[in-house]
Amino acid sequence: MISRTAEKELNLLSDQFKAVAVVGPRQSGKTTLVREVFKHKPYANLENPDLRKFALEDPRGFLSAYPKGAILDEIQRTPELFSYLQQILDESNVNGLFILTGSNNFLLQESISQSLAGRVGYLFLLPLSLEEIPEKNAASNQLMVKGGYPALYNEKIDVTKYYANYIRTYIERDVRLLKNINDLYAFERFLRLCAGRIGQLLNMSSLAIEVGVDVKTIGSWIGVLEASFVVFRLQPWHKNYNKRVVKMPKLYFYDTGLACALLGIGSPDQLTLHPFRGSLFENMVILEVFKNLFNKGSSSKLFFWRDNVGNEIDLLLDHGQGHIPVEIKSGQTISDDFFKGILFWNKLTKTEGGFVIYAGNIAQHRSNGINVLPFNQIANLFQQDH
Repeated sequence: MISRTAEKELNLLSDQFKAVAVVGPRQSGKTTLVREVFKHKPYANLENPDLRKFALEDPRGFLSAYPKGAILDEIQRTPELFSYLQQILDESNVNGLFILTGSNNFLLQESISQSLAGRVGYLFLLPLSLEEIPEKNAASNQLMVKGGYPALYNEKIDVTKYYANYIRTYIERDVRLLKNINDLYAFERFLRLCAGRIGQLLNMSSLAIEVGVDVKTIGSWIGVLEASFVVFRLQPWHKNYNKRVVKMPKLYFYDTGLACALLGIGSPDQLTLHPFRGSLFENMVILEVFKNLFNKGSSSKLFFWRDNVGNEIDLLLDHGQGHIPVEIKSGQTISDDFFKGILFWNKLTKTEGGFVIYAGNIAQHRSNGINVLPFNQIANLFQQDH
């Protein structure tokens, strides 16, 4: 098993809450992690039709089989269990009794907020972070194309076939489960068009025109992708600083390997001169920051900032007293151009410092107070300022 940084946070949550919910994309390693950490607990996979039928028809009888708790995998498939779980948790004084996993955040949160609010600790487990990936010296292009799903590093799996199967399974199973989407062909086209908008402002009207559906449908479908951890929206920082600022969110994927597959990029060589390389690199870095935060159970918020004349900060990291500006550059050679955005931000906000994260391998501390970090040292961003 690949060692996961989130294991420490998972143990802390199980000491503090009667139940813990581990949520994240399909195949991000949730089941492997919880079965490793809670070896002594019985395991029930509610994707199994027989088990699910038992749980739905006789929830009380199903749960009585686990008097000392259990791991209930993909529990969003059986929302009826939650109200029965509530009674069990309320009558118990044992923490970490039930460990719940789910790959559908919307269905899981809906059930938890209705029945188990205050009784459940949350852990978001995304695919492998750069720290966790066994291939320590892999180049950025290779990492972007391969992505972070653990199976790709455990077994000899063809990356192209893996993602083709992942996309097919996701659309055929998860999408049908979430929403009654009849035109799966249109939904898959929509998914591929989203991949072509990585790092761009999310304009739902133009997406609606290209897909051939209305804006309301696009909003609903984006919600489906977010709930199942395929995409996320990075929100703009609104404080005005006397300039008109952009108020539309940007769109990113929870895994760059999946995004590359949707864009038809199958090898690192293909990515070298690809027009989306910069956007995919930016996605990888922002995703890595999210993974560091989630693995530590941090509630820090991330934003971007852009004004109406094109001045921009790729990432603003909330650190209590303010925001740390982070610029992301896919080039491997440091140039003066790398610092323009942060210097403009510092002047505008009367602050100092910031970070540039780039595709090279040399770390620098500049006299202007800006730190330059290679992409595979993103964890240092937290050690220095948190």
